[in-house]
Amino acid sequence: MQVHVTAPYRINLGLAQLLQADPDRTSDIIHIGDYVSGKGSTKHIAYAASKAAQDNLTLSFAARLAPAVKVNSIAPALVLFNDDDDNAYREKTLKKSLMQREGGLDEFQHAVDYLMNSHYVTGRILPMDGGRHLL
Repeated sequence: MQVHVTAPYRINLGLAQLLQADPDRTSDIIHIGDYVSGKGSTKHIAYAASKAAQDNLTLSFAARLAPAVKVNSIAPALVLFNDDDDNAYREKTLKKSLMQREGGLDEFQHAVDYLMNSHYVTGRILPMDGGRHLL
């Protein structure tokens, strides 16, 4: 909760005045969430709960800071494997999504660019899960 809720809460509040300072420019806050926040987890209960709470921060700050600041979140599932992930783990994990591949850093950058370039999207949790929610 300290990392995923308290820290972003304090950072958002601490920077709110600066982010709202230019009336001719919309600012952005993008939280980095997780696919698990909308699903839960039997193995990582506290982590999933903290990410769900972070999603609520996204919604609440979007309402509070609009229209000067857009607040959104990106909720990835698999972005990249770790170098030491073995083949069995990689195969098992890839089968969890329709796309059956890593999202990759470029896909993550595209999600950030989409949110930053939008002049209208706020209060959204953007899934980046390769169709995992459909399996």
